[in-house]
Amino acid sequence: MYENLVFQDVTKLLIKDINSHSLPGAILFSGEEASGKLSAALETARILSCSNSSKKSFNCECTACLQSKSLTSTNLMLLGPRDCFLEIQAAKQSFIDAYKENASFLSATRYLFIRSIRKLTLRFNPILWEGNKNLSKIGSLMEQINDNLEQLDFPRPLPSTEELEKLCDQLIKDTANLENSYLYASIPVSQIRNLEDWCRIKSEEGKKTIIIENADRMLESVRNALLKILEEPPADCVFILLTSKRNAIMQTILSRVRTYNFKNRLISEQQSVIKRVFHNEYFNGSINDYLLTFLPVSPLQIKEVAKNFIGSIVNRNVIDCSELNNNLNKMVPKKIFHLFLIEIINFQKKLLGFEQGVMISSKVLKSVQQCWDNYNIYNLASTEALEILYKELSILNAQNGGILKICL
Repeated sequence: MYENLVFQDVTKLLIKDINSHSLPGAILFSGEEASGKLSAALETARILSCSNSSKKSFNCECTACLQSKSLTSTNLMLLGPRDCFLEIQAAKQSFIDAYKENASFLSATRYLFIRSIRKLTLRFNPILWEGNKNLSKIGSLMEQINDNLEQLDFPRPLPSTEELEKLCDQLIKDTANLENSYLYASIPVSQIRNLEDWCRIKSEEGKKTIIIENADRMLESVRNALLKILEEPPADCVFILLTSKRNAIMQTILSRVRTYNFKNRLISEQQSVIKRVFHNEYFNGSINDYLLTFLPVSPLQIKEVAKNFIGSIVNRNVIDCSELNNNLNKMVPKKIFHLFLIEIINFQKKLLGFEQGVMISSKVLKSVQQCWDNYNIYNLASTEALEILYKELSILNAQNGGILKICL
């Protein structure tokens, strides 16, 4: 059990609770990003569904385990926002490189790529999206993704290099479209209600597992709907909530879950994970830093565009937000927009050195947060969200004697 998760002592406690049949029906995995929470949750789901009660090892080949490892189990639900694009890109590169080199770990990278995509597509289970106006559009896109994924899946022989690269590129394009166009920034309450109906249907075999990622981002109506289920969870269901911000979880939910704390892995440990998972022997840095290397634009370029954005405000130049958007790959993936706003925040920190600046800084932060919400929650186009931010910061700068020049 948990052989696929390294440098996390919390697995010992999980194994103890599972073996003693004391794992409760609702648990919380709390820890920093890239600490292995989702991997642990998926492995927990596999263990709970395993029909081989004597072993339950990761290498078990019972039907339930094979379905769980391929992320095709009908007993698994995965909800919540996640930046999947970069992991899919990294997995694709590992897969293509291993194929071209006919590496001994080709099967592992093939498996990695397929799973990285299904970590996204699982969130679009028709049961969860029933009644959603976008269901037909999502269904068409999902069908195309699944058809292409089937051509790469085991045990089918892999195609030629040219055809393989073409398939992988199309999968990258389609999954980026799926994530950026339809994945909610916060779980809608309708999905929790649809989930409740599914939970009440008794499982034919094994336990049902519901994984809710970034549980701290749920809106109040969603938290209340989930709380209603957690108060009397179905006997054959286990809820696993994941968060990097435990303090942001509603106290009444915390009182109904058992928390398992994941440590922040050392950089050296994260480098080992990168070598083990992505088969990159040369990268020296964190997992998050490694994934950022797969952005279509570099972090330095994002920083430069953010600096020019502030410069246009300071110099009262008219800015073309459409051109800015194009320079940043039309903000695909959404992570680019997020990093752009973080750079704006970093530049404005120079305001914190004096009293008036602190007041202005709070207003800048409020506008930046609203910009992100406009784009990420209210689905405003990135160009529109940027135009609103530009106008708000321009007015703020003009009303305060061009104070934002300090930021440059």
